[in-house]
Amino acid sequence: MDSATEKKRLDSREQKLVILFVFEKMAVPLSEATVLDICTSDNNWLDYMDCKQFLAELIDTNLLYHVPKANTLNITQDGVGCLSMFYARIPTSIREEIQAYVTKNRMRFRKKQAYFCDYMKNPDGTYNVIMRIDNDTSTLLELKMVVSNRQHAMYIYKNWIDKAAGVYTLLHEQLIE
Repeated sequence: MDSATEKKRLDSREQKLVILFVFEKMAVPLSEATVLDICTSDNNWLDYMDCKQFLAELIDTNLLYHVPKANTLNITQDGVGCLSMFYARIPTSIREEIQAYVTKNRMRFRKKQAYFCDYMKNPDGTYNVIMRIDNDTSTLLELKMVVSNRQHAMYIYKNWIDKAAGVYTLLHEQLIE
């Protein structure tokens, strides 16, 4: 039986367990948008509106919490306990799919959560590019760079996730060591 068929048979409690299982396996705080992508469009484990509702309910019941000073959610100790008690209610095929997905994508999501980049046009036609590296509770590095055109801003934007760690290391070595 495939996960789409399994999904249709899951009741709301089991679907909430799927969300908790994703958080436990990812082992990093995730934005609501990321959870929605993982559980709905990337994998079809849940319906979008159900997933959104279940996230709110899991927060209300203290099984998930908002990470302070970040736009992310994480599983609470109560959530871990609940998951451990009812783990077997998640169909094995879905647990295996989640484990395989997390193994393949964990680092990509960690980078996506930790490395932020955006750009905006200035009145003079140049662009500000804002780059940031965050950990769970604070900002480790924030850079603002002015570039001459949109192409340069987009190039930096597209490359930041892959280059952020190297930039941080280089700055650290140059300024501290």
